[in-house]
Amino acid sequence: MVDADLPTLEELEVKLGGITGKRIMVRADLNVPLSDGEIDDDLRIRETASTLNWLRDRGASVVVCSHLGRPASEDDREFSIRPVRERLSSDFPNIEVLENLRFNKGEKNNSDEFVNYLVSGAGGEPFDAYVNDAFGASHREHASIMGPPAHLPSAAGFLLLKEVQMVKKIMSKPKRPFVMVLGGAKVSDKLLLIEQMSDVLDEILIGGGMCFTFLAAQGASVGNSLLETEMIDTCINLLNSGISIRLPLDFTAMNSDGRIGDPDIETQIRQYGSTIPDDWMGLDIGPGAAVDFSDVIMEAGTVLWNGPMGVFEDPRFAAGTKTVAQAMNETSAFTFVGGGDSASAINKFGLSDSIDHISTGGGATLELIEKGDLPGLKVLRESRI
Repeated sequence: MVDADLPTLEELEVKLGGITGKRIMVRADLNVPLSDGEIDDDLRIRETASTLNWLRDRGASVVVCSHLGRPASEDDREFSIRPVRERLSSDFPNIEVLENLRFNKGEKNNSDEFVNYLVSGAGGEPFDAYVNDAFGASHREHASIMGPPAHLPSAAGFLLLKEVQMVKKIMSKPKRPFVMVLGGAKVSDKLLLIEQMSDVLDEILIGGGMCFTFLAAQGASVGNSLLETEMIDTCINLLNSGISIRLPLDFTAMNSDGRIGDPDIETQIRQYGSTIPDDWMGLDIGPGAAVDFSDVIMEAGTVLWNGPMGVFEDPRFAAGTKTVAQAMNETSAFTFVGGGDSASAINKFGLSDSIDHISTGGGATLELIEKGDLPGLKVLRESRI
């Protein structure tokens, strides 16, 4: 069971005897998508605003740190946090933002040397306290997540606490029917999630590339579609386990001479039923499946969505994901979008307004559901000792 018993900002204020004048390090998750140096999706920045405002309004001196992308070294200046710093400086004057944490190899290695550098002030005055508001990075055993709680009075930021409470809510008291919509490339990536959720779910709707392994387990031909042959037996067991699993009725497929993400290359795009011929690749659920999935979503009490229904980045294969996103936007169910590509799709289609919770996590969300805890949460709880 997910444990939301984390030290709060209010408790930190009491422990410090007040926030005013204190220098506080905030580990945020500002790993936002960028195009040509511009921020594409500012969800993670907007979601951490409540924590930054709370600290700033109480007179704290706030220093924010985060990673951005996967730089090989500090020479990868395309991963400079500069665009994010400029945005934060505009929204939150007088808040300092450190350079990309992953420019130092000690971040990912969780080195004692880098931890000591951070908690001693990161080149400035020593910190008085630490706040973790980086839910999306709290499944990583990295220096900025694991180290500071052992050295500084620490607390969970409002975003981190909300994310944990939302996962706890859907796991403990879901309104029924409880439906999970799964997509993405591989069954192996979602197997633990399916197994962990099977006892609390009423139905699982499976699209994306992972559905073809389930279809193959039923004996269907999937053509050149993505297939994990080593997972076919696992899918057979899941289909026979009593879990209610719904698979797509039809697909949008491309001929083998086409190229994903390049509509300018002339090729054939066709609709097929649950059998896809050789030399064709299913790249999106078809219109029938999209309507079928949407009908289930509209009748649900709680919906958890993780993973797109197709290669939605290519406009030829976006319709299935968009239809599911529209249903998530319109249903009266409690809707939880599990971060990652699903959150990107919701935002891309401009359908986020009516979603009850869009997680900033992705991998962290899945791991919290699967395991009930994250390394970054555990060290925060232990920081009370």
